Amino acid sequence: MLEFEQLKLRLDSNEGELRDLKDALGYERLKNEIEELEAKASAPDFWDDMENSQKILQKTGRLKGTVEAYDRLCALFDDMQVLIEMGNEEEDLSLTEEIEASITELENGLAEQRLQTLLTGEYDKNNALLTFHAGAGGTEAMDWVSMLVRMYTRWTERHGFKVQVLDFLDGDEAGLKSATLLIEGDNAYGYLKSESGVHRLVRVSPFDASGRRHTSFASLEVMPEIANDADIEIREEDIKMDVFRSSGAGGQHINKTSSAVRLTHIPTGIVVACQNERSQFQNRDRAMLMLKSKLLEIKEREHLEKIEDIKGVQKEIAWGSQIRSYVFMPYTLVKDHRTGFESGNINAVMDGDLDGFINAYLKACSKGELLNNNGEEV
Repeated sequence: MLEFEQLKLRLDSNEGELRDLKDALGYERLKNEIEELEAKASAPDFWDDMENSQKILQKTGRLKGTVEAYDRLCALFDDMQVLIEMGNEEEDLSLTEEIEASITELENGLAEQRLQTLLTGEYDKNNALLTFHAGAGGTEAMDWVSMLVRMYTRWTERHGFKVQVLDFLDGDEAGLKSATLLIEGDNAYGYLKSESGVHRLVRVSPFDASGRRHTSFASLEVMPEIANDADIEIREEDIKMDVFRSSGAGGQHINKTSSAVRLTHIPTGIVVACQNERSQFQNRDRAMLMLKSKLLEIKEREHLEKIEDIKGVQKEIAWGSQIRSYVFMPYTLVKDHRTGFESGNINAVMDGDLDGFINAYLKACSKGELLNNNGEEV
């Protein structure tokens, strides 16, 4: 029957992609590595080094997840071949809806796993630290920061990741002056590193009684969360620590004691803060990890040999040029200036539908096709 012939053609068009994906993932290599890690886990002295044991188990779980996801796609492909053949023989059109849905699931799974093959950076698998700052635009910019925090929180929820608010500073009238989020999940940094830069908002401001159109800016800095044992040495004499009371909603202990911590790295002027933990010591430990992550990110980006080579506040990294514009008025459009990718459904984007932008960035990076603000290749 024609309907089943068309479905078979659509299914068969994915066979080459499925085969290529196996090579791109290094499927056999992954299976061998899993065997080696499981052999280590079965050794009698495996739990003698608890920290290393946890790392091995986490890595094993991550690799198994990749292999099992690919195996599921192969099984789905085989099942659909059988179902199409059966439906065609029995001329049972009631199966077409199920087959179409399964082929769509297969295509989406292939796209997702293909995207993972682009995440090859040293820290791509890590959690991500997102730091927002209001820029030009006053109260409007502070409200824009709170909108961005909500947008990335929604994206996090869509992907089953966890989000923690580590620090925030309320705006004078509305919104937030700044905020820091920790996004926990496999490849969180690999996906979100594309979002680092300045985000531009154009809309009729709800804070303007005259109903005029306003343009405001907010910056987002994305860093990988690094392990406490990372090779980053920070001298105690280079750290200035300030303590203050946590702001906003929270438990009795959080609001009534000076448990929040702000660390300043004196040689560079870099400042980090944390206020979400219950004790000052916990907040200091978390802030130190944030500082290490920030120093490491700058070191990697600037290709420096040593942390000591970082000089001054890295304002050019935090602000730079806008990477994306969000236009609410006179038309609705979100456009990424580096890839040219755009969406007219601005409400969906503000509800966390960012995958199109992230995917376009990763693909453009892999092909060396990123653009600057003038639409020129960089």
